[in-house]
Amino acid sequence: MCNRHDKLRSDNKDLQKVEKQFDRREFLTKTSLGIGALAFSSLLNSDKAWSNVKNNIKPNLGELGDINNVLPHHLPKAKRCIYLFQSGGPSQLELFDYKPKLKGLFGQDLPESVRAGQRLTGMSADQTSFPIAASTINFNQYGESRAWVSDAMPYLSEVVDDICFIKSMQTDAINHDPAITFFQTGSQQPGRPSIGSWISYGLGSDNDNLPTFITLVSKNGGGQPLYARLWGNGFLPTEHQGVQFRSGKDPVLYLSDPENYDGHDRRHMLDYLSKLNKIQNDAYGDPEINARMAQYEMAFKMQTSVPEVTDMSDEPEYIFDMYGEDSRDPGTYAANCLLGRKLLEKDVKFVQLYHQGWDQHLGCPGGVKMNAKKTDQANAALIKDLKQRGMFEDTLIIWGGEFGRTVYSQGKLTATDYGRDHHPKAFTMFMAGAGVKPGITYGETDDFSYNVVKDPVHTHDFQATLLHLFGIDHERLTYKHQGRRFRLTDVHGHVVKDILS
Repeated sequence: MCNRHDKLRSDNKDLQKVEKQFDRREFLTKTSLGIGALAFSSLLNSDKAWSNVKNNIKPNLGELGDINNVLPHHLPKAKRCIYLFQSGGPSQLELFDYKPKLKGLFGQDLPESVRAGQRLTGMSADQTSFPIAASTINFNQYGESRAWVSDAMPYLSEVVDDICFIKSMQTDAINHDPAITFFQTGSQQPGRPSIGSWISYGLGSDNDNLPTFITLVSKNGGGQPLYARLWGNGFLPTEHQGVQFRSGKDPVLYLSDPENYDGHDRRHMLDYLSKLNKIQNDAYGDPEINARMAQYEMAFKMQTSVPEVTDMSDEPEYIFDMYGEDSRDPGTYAANCLLGRKLLEKDVKFVQLYHQGWDQHLGCPGGVKMNAKKTDQANAALIKDLKQRGMFEDTLIIWGGEFGRTVYSQGKLTATDYGRDHHPKAFTMFMAGAGVKPGITYGETDDFSYNVVKDPVHTHDFQATLLHLFGIDHERLTYKHQGRRFRLTDVHGHVVKDILS
């Protein structure tokens, strides 16, 4: 082997030149960066890859020779996604998981055989009893699917035949921040890339004028705080971080020109800056230099595209009526749902909405009704709107929080009021649209909505299924960081094939 290498080196003047120019460490560093750039460029060319898969054309892998460098891995069902994250932990018992037997058990202590020593939060661990609280909100069945929905969600009841309810969700974290971080990044510890960043890294953009991944947060939200790291890029290149759009005059911070500057020479400035950064990149080979330039270019394009996409003046009155009166007030949940639809129309690949306020430790019935009133009409309108525009079949819609709520009351229990603590071992989410079976309910909980008794779906299973719908094998989309190959699902997760159409 050594003799063969020596012969190649003696016959190859280019190789001799390289060896003279670099020492071993520098050569390996710059070569690896070059290969990484080639692989990354192939990831960005997602339209071509999708077309190849669709038409059963084998990709030309060239010298890389690794199918992991070509995405999507299989034919995707989802072209875009809007994730409606309900921060705080919506109570499945008040919304979707109907448990009629609980009415006859009002005030009785939750059997130890049901609780089975499960972890409790510090807010209810010192309770001397765990009295059962049946929901005071009525339920009915709707649609051909006969799905159970409470009276708190009257608009959603109109579209149940388009929805897949997953009533057997489970997660590992019992407190808000690690639980939200776990859902959004696959780890309870901060620092990992978010779902939208993984999608951006793996598939690139379908739009040259807007970010691949955009985040919207309902204004004036109370409850648990939300941090920008929830839509951060972690250790992925920085151009894959989520960009937050805000309500008000400047939807994106620092995008507007300074006062008394007309921006006429900005193109010239960016071109010159690009030349300077190219010199730096040639000298140091730091991929963050190119990432920063990509962000500058995107910001330049967004100066035109953002005012256009956030302008609601072209929306007809019947659209505002469909989403509800709040949709006329920028920054509300309803307005963000409508803006989210506009972003999806512009081929933004991943839109993340956050709505706070679902943390009902006290006053659960009233708190759930209040939050449902703010969100229910817009949720249903979004599904109807996407359907009438022909976008429902390739848009994935997700609704859910970080965990559910306990069947027992936290604090004082009365005939009309009670609170519920965090419960990670059994709760409900729903999905709809691209590649998801419509009009089904998947999974079951016990009579107390405390334990999953059929078809459990873990957080990592949910993440693996989401990536699968985008044509991504969750075990093959990895990024090497600090000597280890990381992925969204860590070392866990399986695709929930029974909910796929």
